[in-house]
Amino acid sequence: MAGADLDTLIRKLAKQQHKSLMAAAKAGRNHYLALAGKAKDAASKQRYRQMAKHAPEEGTVAAKRLQISADNAADSYARAMRRAAEAVATDMTTTRRIPAPKTPAFNKTPALNKTPALKTARTSISRTAIPAKTVTR
Repeated sequence: MAGADLDTLIRKLAKQQHKSLMAAAKAGRNHYLALAGKAKDAASKQRYRQMAKHAPEEGTVAAKRLQISADNAADSYARAMRRAAEAVATDMTTTRRIPAPKTPAFNKTPALNKTPALKTARTSISRTAIPAKTVTR
């Protein structure tokens, strides 16, 4: 899955969630039908049958919303990646590469080459940072 696009992965996960959601809706339907079979009076039996009828419908609607949301997210990601690729392609064709500035060569004077600027800066900072000791008697 290392080479898989994220939009394909989003669609695959949505398909798996769709299957599990529909299985849960069927299980809910079966549960209400079992309750309807155990019901003592006709009113509760009718109520459970009506609930069993609505359970898969509600599950189907929820699964459809989930699928639409996943499709929108996958399409949005794919569109964003396409735009980013186009932006990089147009940026590479429209701008020319500017070479990096060359570093200046060391000065031929031996006095300047002996002490780098960083070492000089450290010594000047360390001398000013440490106060002189005062002796009081």
